[in-house]
Amino acid sequence: MNQYAVIFDMDGVICHTNPYHAKAFAIFFDKYKIAYSDKEFEDHMYGKHNSYIMTHFFKRSIVGDELIALESEKEALFREIYKSEVTTLPNYVNFLDDLKANGFKTAVATSAPRANLELILDVLQIADKMESLLASENVALHKPNPEVYLKSAQNIGIDPVHCLVFEDSFSGVTAGLQAGMKVVGVLSSHTRDQLPPCAEYINDYYEIDAAKVKALIRQN
Repeated sequence: MNQYAVIFDMDGVICHTNPYHAKAFAIFFDKYKIAYSDKEFEDHMYGKHNSYIMTHFFKRSIVGDELIALESEKEALFREIYKSEVTTLPNYVNFLDDLKANGFKTAVATSAPRANLELILDVLQIADKMESLLASENVALHKPNPEVYLKSAQNIGIDPVHCLVFEDSFSGVTAGLQAGMKVVGVLSSHTRDQLPPCAEYINDYYEIDAAKVKALIRQN
């Protein structure tokens, strides 16, 4: 039995959703007359949790019921924009099938709301290939805190040192490393110089397979 696992972030890792989040935030911020720029989106939106994003752009603390209401509004916009555009990074499904054929346990650990996770997995029809699915609502502390990755490892019964994380953001890579896991940096949103040091970097899933994953996990 293969006692290894691969844990995927979702946005920027399974699907390249960031352009659609940017569109949703642009509509959302225009409504509230909030200033923003592409550079601010890169620095303060991609890979960040909504509590951080809202507080940064509104220039005041956004918490509690207000955060829930604003987050729900923005994420509903995203789902409406993205629902007919759902597609994976190149060769992702084939890579996932290769992992499953070689006995890997797999999971998704995202900072996005559960409704976003369900939308994407339902369209792609890959939920049944995952042993654990964790979203924003399932943790108290968000990336770069490692809670979501440690909880994923616990869910699937695999030691963190035998897990490989796929992440595309600084906070996400940091979370994986803090969990004691090796990390593959997916260069969909950032360059390798913008991420903490990773065990490997890929542009898409043609560049990696199950054998390579096993070798990365076994490296000292």
